Amino acid sequence: MVTVSRATRLSISNEVDLVRARQEVRVQAQALGFSLVDQTRITTAVSELIRNMMKYAGGGTMEIEGVRNGVRIGLRIICHDKGPGIPDIGLAMKEGYSTSNGLGYGLPGTKRLVDEFDIWSEVGKGTRVTISKWR
Repeated sequence: MVTVSRATRLSISNEVDLVRARQEVRVQAQALGFSLVDQTRITTAVSELIRNMMKYAGGGTMEIEGVRNGVRIGLRIICHDKGPGIPDIGLAMKEGYSTSNGLGYGLPGTKRLVDEFDIWSEVGKGTRVTISKWR
């Protein structure tokens, strides 16, 4: 995988940052020629990840970059926080599971919206979610 656009890094700590992140993702998706449907999928996925970062870790960072893999063009987004971490990723990825009385569709729903989804977490150190969507 080769980077085709300079990575943009945003600090996330509040709703204003969430709006800014969503706008940046949409602008980069448009620039790479993603359809309106895919722009919406990517933006929705990012919204979910950032809301999780704010809710469970108080914030974090988001990096977005255009990437190429052979003839495919895509967006790679990395959301990283230094929060409490997720003790059981398998359980967190299960539909309907929530530690906050939510619906429990956040992480599994995000995974369904993108082409690649990777999550790393360590209790006491934080969580990093990397997603990619290909055109």
